Amino acid sequence: MIRITPEISLQENEISYDFVRASGPGGQHVNKVATAVQLRYDAKGLPPDVYKRLKSLAGKRFTSTGDILIQARRFKSQERNRQDALDRLVDLIRQAAQKPKKRRKTRPSLASRERTIAAKQHRSRLKRSRQRITNSDY
Repeated sequence: MIRITPEISLQENEISYDFVRASGPGGQHVNKVATAVQLRYDAKGLPPDVYKRLKSLAGKRFTSTGDILIQARRFKSQERNRQDALDRLVDLIRQAAQKPKKRRKTRPSLASRERTIAAKQHRSRLKRSRQRITNSDY
């Protein structure tokens, strides 16, 4: 059992791993050993609010069937890639479990509004000073 929060924990049997050959540099080792890991987790068992936030956080890693697919190929060993994928899944679910703070509406203070108006007046004077002077201005 993998504990994420006091309310949320994952069972090891809910997570499936597929091992594939990694791409990129590495020579013959890359060509003959399946070190890259594809972790698949069915997220439908999570609470609905966490599931909804997880779906938006996961982005392309979230499949149409409600699974999360994480690929790890950063390391040369299969075990380190497996642990890396699992750590990334736990971090993702932990982020989704945090409820976002509700936004409180605020209004600009009187001093900040006065500063804004003063800045606009200064800008206006600056632009007015760049205009061509005509006879009608005298």
